[in-house]
Amino acid sequence: MAATVFYLDEIPEPGTVVVLDGAEGRHAATVRRTRVGEPITLSDGRGLLAVSEVIAVQRDRLELVVRDRTRAEPASPPVTVVQALPKSDRSELAVELMTEAGADVIVPWQAARCVANWEAKADKGVGKWRNAARAAARQSRRAYIPEVTALHRTAQVLELVRSAKAADGVVAALHESGTTRFTELPWRAAPAAVLIVGPEGGLDDTEIDTLADAGADVVLLGPTVLRTSTAAAVALGALGALTPRW
Repeated sequence: MAATVFYLDEIPEPGTVVVLDGAEGRHAATVRRTRVGEPITLSDGRGLLAVSEVIAVQRDRLELVVRDRTRAEPASPPVTVVQALPKSDRSELAVELMTEAGADVIVPWQAARCVANWEAKADKGVGKWRNAARAAARQSRRAYIPEVTALHRTAQVLELVRSAKAADGVVAALHESGTTRFTELPWRAAPAAVLIVGPEGGLDDTEIDTLADAGADVVLLGPTVLRTSTAAAVALGALGALTPRW
């Protein structure tokens, strides 16, 4: 893959000249100072990649010719991260880190002990997370931008857990009270994985019980207690080594 990746909604056939403008064009032309003749990888964020060459540079805008197209295979098993809302100063950091580490779907969760409360501003919060995921996907040269869902309440998270278990997926709720180790779960054979990360104050007892009743395994990720903003990225890194994802 080329040194930089930028996103277009649609990637045309090889030989076509395309324009990269808007936020992507501004970043490429103004921030990255891309020059004529440089190779750029374009992606639609849904797996399609195109090798292209810059043929003209204007302020906040590039013109490129598409040279070749390929499709990247999605990582397997796919991983959904249910992330309890971190405090505002670490909220988007959590999304950036898990995107760079390979999350496929990100589910914002209004858990019981969340300091942040999105009840009156869910659309704004989700929008910020989607922008953070897109920027982090570009930085890490991903062919797939992770999906950021609408805000979930606990009842919706429990339904997600039941659905994943019904499809033979592995669901891990990360918590220091877990008696099973993360590495002991059957990740390699799983068709899909779900990671559940609690807020700064941790999952409360009711949440732990209801998640377990729905089919989640309450597991210990490692020997130290991690911040809510970093736990998913660490778990995703472990999954990369424990499954064919890497």
